[in-house]
Amino acid sequence: MILSGNDMEDRAVETVAALICAAARTAPKAKGIDNLFTLVVTGDDIQKISAEMRRVAKEDGVKFFERDAGNVDASKAIVLFGQNPVQLNIPVCGYCGYANCAENAKGSNVCAVSAGDLGIALSSAAAVAAAHHIDNRMMFSIGRAALNLGFFKNENVRIAYGLPLSVSGKSPYFDRKQ
Repeated sequence: MILSGNDMEDRAVETVAALICAAARTAPKAKGIDNLFTLVVTGDDIQKISAEMRRVAKEDGVKFFERDAGNVDASKAIVLFGQNPVQLNIPVCGYCGYANCAENAKGSNVCAVSAGDLGIALSSAAAVAAAHHIDNRMMFSIGRAALNLGFFKNENVRIAYGLPLSVSGKSPYFDRKQ
């Protein structure tokens, strides 16, 4: 059997996407509370995300969404990370800007430590992609589009990011303009 390099690269992206999900899941979380959701997007669903990003760019005048949509179009897969931030009731914190967790909760605001857990998971994920030489770039814009499209099927997911993945001679995620 002879397999093309392109086929093997596609397999590598799928394998690394699975490893990324595992790395994000096992990343440390405050008080051990796991409120992370991960999805892997391929095929036509990638184009749904880039179309939504272009819609946001046009309707809201956010130019970087258009730029990022072009990056999404050059991707073989996207790993989505969503979080349902919860109040962790950590005494003497105040990182969210409120006096305490009870004050934060009154306004249905986001716990900074909980959101920080998502950042730790994202860092673990990007490290796995980099360790396997898969081009990647963390993007808020992808997460926003995924939330708009209801990809998570969980109305409690309020924060999301996307990690597009590519294997090419030159990373499509760098040397970007605006």
